[in-house]
Amino acid sequence: MSKPITALAFDFGTRSIGLAFGQSLTGSAKELPPLPAKDGKPDWDKVQRLIDEWKPHYLLVGLPLNMDGSESEFGVRARKFGQRLHGRTGLPVEMIDERLSTRAAKEEAAERGHRGSYADNPVDSIAARIILEDWLRTRA
Repeated sequence: MSKPITALAFDFGTRSIGLAFGQSLTGSAKELPPLPAKDGKPDWDKVQRLIDEWKPHYLLVGLPLNMDGSESEFGVRARKFGQRLHGRTGLPVEMIDERLSTRAAKEEAAERGHRGSYADNPVDSIAARIILEDWLRTRA
């Protein structure tokens, strides 16, 4: 029996970066507290501590594309974040199309009783979990 594949997913944002951890054995993922960011830059020491703690095989970064599949300006920033993650950790980074994850995350948050400002109470980690669960399903 092969060992489960583990992954840490990041939903890139300029003020908050959503996080989720998952593994292939059960195909499930769990939300982690989001990382605060300043103009898209996290505390890289915190990122390294997360990687040391969870020991993922892969890092996934949500890639925001326009609905027509073209890359948005925000997508360029997410891709740069992914490149920095790879450069700092040496781990494989996969960019994952996240076009519908934010909408799904907001719908799920509303079902959980989320009301009001997404700026004050972001849904980034829900989005990261959705991205990761989709990725795990494609690998199953």
